[in-house]
Formats: sequence, structure tokens, C-alpha cells
Amino acid sequence: MGTFALMALVDHLSDSATAVGGILAFRLIPAAVGGTLAAKLVHKWDRRRTMIIMDLLRAAMIAAVPFVQELWWVYLWALAIEAPSVVFLASRDSAIPELVDETDLPLANAAMMGSSYGNIPIGAGLFAMFAALPLDGGWLGAHPYALVFFIDGLTFVLSAYFIARIATLKPVSQQSSAHQSPAEATPAEATSGEATVGTRGLRDAWAIPLVRRVLPATAAAAVGLGALFSLGIKLVREELGASDTQYGILIVLFGVGAGAGLALAHRSRHLDLLVLTRRGAIAMGALVALMSQSPTIWLAFLGAVGFGAGATVALTSGISALQSRILLEQERVLAFSAFHVVIRIGLGIAALGAGAVGDGLNEAGLAGSRLVLLASGLVVLASAATVRPVLDAEQAR
Repeated sequence: MGTFALMALVDHLSDSATAVGGILAFRLIPAAVGGTLAAKLVHKWDRRRTMIIMDLLRAAMIAAVPFVQELWWVYLWALAIEAPSVVFLASRDSAIPELVDETDLPLANAAMMGSSYGNIPIGAGLFAMFAALPLDGGWLGAHPYALVFFIDGLTFVLSAYFIARIATLKPVSQQSSAHQSPAEATPAEATSGEATVGTRGLRDAWAIPLVRRVLPATAAAAVGLGALFSLGIKLVREELGASDTQYGILIVLFGVGAGAGLALAHRSRHLDLLVLTRRGAIAMGALVALMSQSPTIWLAFLGAVGFGAGATVALTSGISALQSRILLEQERVLAFSAFHVVIRIGLGIAALGAGAVGDGLNEAGLAGSRLVLLASGLVVLASAATVRPVLDAEQAR
């Protein structure tokens, strides 16, 4: 919800797709590149206390955004918020092996994935609801999206409350190595692996055959999502004459499609997981391309449902393939790390690049949003086409 509010506020202040994409890049890339350092910093800290402090810091930071209506101020806080966010993620990831049995780690990985990305459509729906409230008078009416930021701040307070109820988590350095399982030996890497892989780690992950087959679709999903989030607000506002609320509805319908995608993936579980991954990514690319040429908001709404379904099928099938077919724990850690880092970096770079190119085309008198979304859809299609069913010899790896 806060990310959508930041993007809408930047668009309100700048009227620039590049600026909007920059917000998404600021929210995603720092966590991807700084996670390893953060994991080392929290190695000696009480992780429960660290997570509570980071949540309360973020609550205060996000609540400060509406007080100054300047672009530099919004960017300052969007970037600053990521510092405690990176520390929080490292603390959270390192705590999971201590809270679940080793046999439950794959399920915990899936739960982390769901909490990280499954809340996107829920947040979009809440943003649309609060942005539609009539606040013409008073201080709130003069500060766009202030109510959204304040409510977002409260969600961090709520998170801190739940974390405070967890038993104290010892610093990793105080845990006895004799009682550690292989998964606990590198705790920041043993769970979702989000934001914990450096350049060498990505190269090692790429050496795993199954990762080479899954990551193209993962990158394709990130490109499609990043471009749509960056330019979608421009498409519906300027090309289709829609409002903030209709933009929120567009993303909510993406969430509806995501729910349908979960059901579809479950019903199709008898198929090869990489076949499902490829089909989901192909659907994403085709629908982004079609949405870019939509003459009415209603057709864009329909496309959003299909896009959400395709994205969910692609991502969940890719995760399931990594969970079920990579048997070595160390390789599974690398695979999940690469999966999350590629999504984060891909989202950020795609959003920033799509926005910049879209603005440049608009200045040249062309329909930048439509053209860039069309091109991104074709890129997704090309990437998805490279995903091939895994060979039997690689399944055993």
C-alpha cells in the first residue's frame, strides 16, 4: 500500500514515468544488493529486538512522508526506509530455521514468498479504497495520500506487536554449532534467501541446471510486473482517461487474477512444473502486449485478471520446481536466493528503464506508455520461450 502511494505521489508531483519507476527501484534494489552486509551485521544482534526496532523506525519514517510536498523529500524517505528494511529482512530470514523444524523449511520458504509478493494485490486494493475517500477539506485533503501513509505506518507497529510475542531469538553467534542443522549453519541463507546472494552466489546458482531453466521465466515475470507498475498509472490516466481509483482497481483485478492463478496451478499440478512456468510467463507477455493497445479501461481490467493469473502460475510453479527437484540443501539455498534477487532487481530495473524510455517517447510525440508496454510484453514472450522442460538426468540433481 505504501509503495503504491509513493508511486502515485511521485506521479502527482512530477508527472514523470521515470520518476515513478525510480521509486520502485529505490524500494527493491537496495534490499537485493545490501542483504549480505545486513546479514553480517545482525549476526551478533538479538534478532527479535532488532526486528521490533526496525519496524518502529519504518513506522515513523513512512508517516513522515506527507509533511513535505517536494519530490526530493519523497525520494529521501523512499531510500532511507530501505536501510531498516534490509536489516529487518536479514533478521527475519535468520530466525526462521530456529522457529520451524528442518523438514518444514520448504514450507517456510513458500510462506516467505507469499508474504513478500502475495500482499501486492491486497495493498493495491487498500490503496484504491483509501485514495477514493473524499478528503477535500482540512490538512489531509491538502496532502495527497497522507491517510494511506499513516495507515501504512500503523502496519509496521502491528508487525512489531506480533514479533514481540515471539520467544527471544538468540544472536546467531551465540548458538551452539553442535545443535545446528545444515540449514541453520548459514541461517540468513537457509530460508527464503531473499536479498542474500552476491555476484559470486548468482554465478554459483546459475551453474545449477534447473536454475538456468527457471530464472528466464522469473526474469520475464519481473520485467512484466515492473513495466506494468511503472507505466500502468500513465496508461490508465493519460491514454485511457482513468482516475487513481481506477488504477487501484486495475491492480486489485490483478490480485483477483492471482487468486485464480493459484487455483489453476493447483488443478494443473499433474503437468510438468516447468511447462506451467513457461505457460504462465507466455500468458503474462501476451496480455501485457494486448493491454498496451487497449482502447478502453474495461478491456485493460480484463487483461489485468489474466495477467495476474499468468504471473501467479509462473512464479508458484517455478518455486515448486526449485523446492521439489533440487535435493541438496546448499544448492536449494542458492536457488532460492537467486530467485528472489532476480525478482527484486528485475522489478526495479524494468520499472526505471520502462519509465525513462516511456518519457523519452512521449517527448518525441509518441504514445510512450503503449509502445514500451508492448515491447516489454514481447520481451517477456521471448524470455518465456527459452524455458524448456527439465531433463530426467537433471531432475535427480
